[in-house]
Amino acid sequence: MSETVLLVGGGGREHAIARALAPDCDLYACASNRNPGIAALAEDFETISETAAEDIVAYAESVGATLAVVGPESGLAAGVSDALDDAGVYTFGPQAAEARIETDKAFQRQFMRDEEIPGNPDFATFDDMEAACDYIDDYDGDLAVKPAGLTGGKGVKVIGDQVTPEEAKAYLRDSDYERVVLEERLVGEEFTIQAFVANGEFRVSPAVQDHKRAYEGDEGPNTGGMGSYTDVTPSLPFMADGDYEAAVEVIEAVVEALPDYKGILYGQFMLTTEGPKVIEFNARFGDPEAMNTLPVLETPFIDVLTAAREGESLPELDFAEAATVCKYAVPEGYPTDPEAGAEITVEVDEDAGALLFYASVDDREDGLYTTTSRSFAVVGVADSIAEAEELAEDALADAGEGFHIRHDIGTAALVQRRIDHMAELRGE
Repeated sequence: MSETVLLVGGGGREHAIARALAPDCDLYACASNRNPGIAALAEDFETISETAAEDIVAYAESVGATLAVVGPESGLAAGVSDALDDAGVYTFGPQAAEARIETDKAFQRQFMRDEEIPGNPDFATFDDMEAACDYIDDYDGDLAVKPAGLTGGKGVKVIGDQVTPEEAKAYLRDSDYERVVLEERLVGEEFTIQAFVANGEFRVSPAVQDHKRAYEGDEGPNTGGMGSYTDVTPSLPFMADGDYEAAVEVIEAVVEALPDYKGILYGQFMLTTEGPKVIEFNARFGDPEAMNTLPVLETPFIDVLTAAREGESLPELDFAEAATVCKYAVPEGYPTDPEAGAEITVEVDEDAGALLFYASVDDREDGLYTTTSRSFAVVGVADSIAEAEELAEDALADAGEGFHIRHDIGTAALVQRRIDHMAELRGE
């Protein structure tokens, strides 16, 4: 009997999930924005807010959903997984209590301290912004300033990189944050590992390096992610032997400490001279990282979901030995002053190894147009990072006017900078 799966969410991450699921199930989807890529794969697409738990449950019941996947963190924080589980629809996504590992950064750090999870940096939590400013004055070193709640990847300010201590204090005083976490600044290279978790087990995917900064050369403000890449092996070129395994050990410790966790556990790490340190955990696939890992997942994703629901051992995951490079096209001016309304006419040659994922688009009768959020991503899949980058770049050549793209993601020069940076830090 075919499974009927409800997918909640309408971004590039969810388009990748839909693509992984659609061949093996009857797929239905709902989101606040209509994603044409998901709509083309689904039996039906309903416009429902990702946080409207009751409406989502009603839709799930109306289509006879036997499984569900909640893509965005907003839905997890709103208890959508809880509501679907209570309605008898097994949902691959943590309930709100476990999702706090992402949605409450103060909880995340205290959890790591209490459970002795490795890789936890120095931190302090404040609900008094003047006390936080005093901490900045007294701290011997640079700090990362993080709002405790969700900010879409754009709320963090790093002293010594993005802001001065005085600018950090002004940021705190001008904010309306209820709580903030101040953490020691971690220096090194960032990477992500996404784990599939259920029934006390986990399976990991290849490491990904995301690029948060808006402009080439890692300049400009933080964004939701401008693109990312993977290598043909689980590791990345700047990682030494044992670095990937050390990060997996951190994920293992979290899974052991959260026995009821189900869904994706996303570990974002900083590779330092002392090994991987935890920048943060997310309770869902990354966006764009899902677009790197799911296209090369050869194990049917539906098999993971059914095993999780049945309480069975999760299948071992097979990934193609291929590199991927993902590049986002975003509206001009993104993220600070985005300009909507540019027409999207990009086409890709999937037979050549290029994939197109839609994110936030305005689906009009006369075509697709940009909104003020990330518009679409192109992923190249090939036998090397260089070849995958060339495929992605070729596909974006006809993107047209009104878009900004970080063309340096996945290039040999940028990858070599990462390698050189880690070699310098290690004193090699």
